Amino acid sequence: MSANRYYSIKHYQQSLLSSDWKSGISVYLVAVPLCLGIALASGAPLLAGLLSGIVAGIVISLLSGSEVSVSGPAAGLTVIVAGAIKDIGNYQGFLVAVVVAGVLQILLGKLKAGRFSAYFPESVIKGMLVAIGIVICLKQIPHALGDDQDFEGEFEFEQVADHQNTISEIIRSFISFNTAAVLISIACLVLLILWDRASKKNIGFFKAFPASLAAVVLGVCINEFFGMFKPEYFLGNSPAHMVSIPSFQHIGDISSLLSLPDFSFLTDSRVISVAITLAVVASLESLLSLEAGDSIDPLKRYSSPDKELVAQGVGNVLAGMIGGLPVTSVVVRTSANVYSGAKTRMSSLVHGMLLLISLLFLGKYLNHIPLASLAAVLLMIGYKLANPKVFLKVYKEGYDQYVPFIITILVIVFKDLLFGIFVGTFVGLLFVVFTNFQSVISVVREGRHVLVKFNKDVSFLNKPRIKQILMDLKEGDEVFLMEAGQISLITTFTIYFTSLRIIRESKVFQ
Repeated sequence: MSANRYYSIKHYQQSLLSSDWKSGISVYLVAVPLCLGIALASGAPLLAGLLSGIVAGIVISLLSGSEVSVSGPAAGLTVIVAGAIKDIGNYQGFLVAVVVAGVLQILLGKLKAGRFSAYFPESVIKGMLVAIGIVICLKQIPHALGDDQDFEGEFEFEQVADHQNTISEIIRSFISFNTAAVLISIACLVLLILWDRASKKNIGFFKAFPASLAAVVLGVCINEFFGMFKPEYFLGNSPAHMVSIPSFQHIGDISSLLSLPDFSFLTDSRVISVAITLAVVASLESLLSLEAGDSIDPLKRYSSPDKELVAQGVGNVLAGMIGGLPVTSVVVRTSANVYSGAKTRMSSLVHGMLLLISLLFLGKYLNHIPLASLAAVLLMIGYKLANPKVFLKVYKEGYDQYVPFIITILVIVFKDLLFGIFVGTFVGLLFVVFTNFQSVISVVREGRHVLVKFNKDVSFLNKPRIKQILMDLKEGDEVFLMEAGQISLITTFTIYFTSLRIIRESKVFQ
């Protein structure tokens, strides 16, 4: 059943007042630089990233099939979006593709295509969460050290823009670190760790006030202190080290900068091709994020994937109509939401409302936030996702779970998200096939008595296993065959002729 079917307005009100306002602020602080960074990396206007975040937070949160999922512009789509804008040659034409992609997603949801999300193995979903935690930490280390050359939200290992990779960028950051950024990030990290411990001890103020907001306030205060007493340390001297939200003198200025779709591009085959690609990739990312959100939801609720596809489709139609980027459900923001104590969709709604208020009124104030303080917040989220205890827990579940888990992590960290999911799922399926083959035939030996039991239907695919069993027989063995399933004709001949060969070539039965 759906997680939210029985929730009343009163329940949402209570959840909002008790916890969701805090988690909404935490998600908002994470979302601001991600929306801006992804827009920058996509070659789209910065305003487009914020508009998508607003639509995702306000509209998709109300329609979503999940209580904890948070949507917005996704790093996984940046390469597709940047390539599409360049290929179509017109941003207004690209917006048509976003609208059409949204319509396709609505159709997929109505056709119940969301059910396919259930086929991703649990070990792969766990590996995805851990891998994302590792990637968050690796990608935020440079920002914590004051190396802000790359956009927030970057996810791929190979960085096309500067021809670096994740590891080389970290090495570069350590060589040319910024002292002020390091001091701010360390101070914020220490605050977050101590705050988290105090909150777990149920100390009133620390439990009531969002730790991420406290860390950001601390970062701003330290940086302003540098500005007054140590100007050479002041990060505001370089806008690259700070949040950079477009600020407007009047609300009307925003409407003049909106890009609207040009539907004359609707007959362009390139637009349709991009729309199909966006619909498929965005749907996959949303379904994966939905599964990940359910797996870390402390209330263990089940989310409706079909309802989520419809919500994402509506969100993309609206985002495209007002000039925004395509949106998906995003694991980073969803994780930040859950680990900040979110109980219902009200937290995502709060984050969307705050993005809207920021765009309208708070741009010049938020631009005083150093990226180093936000890096500290994201490092804490990354650590919680990639907690070493998860490795031990999955290891105890057996190698058939641990191997796909580890492979998923490695491929995501050193390649990208979707490729890692597909490779991990493929490896997981191989283990399922191998386990099923092994369980088709069981062999029990007690002294010289050997029982060979066919537990399921046996086919030619089990021929190697049957040959090995026969070859392992020893002189004097008494063999009993027990049939539980059915044996195909070709397998019967395999057993017969293999037995004859063993009799001819060995002394077992002489």
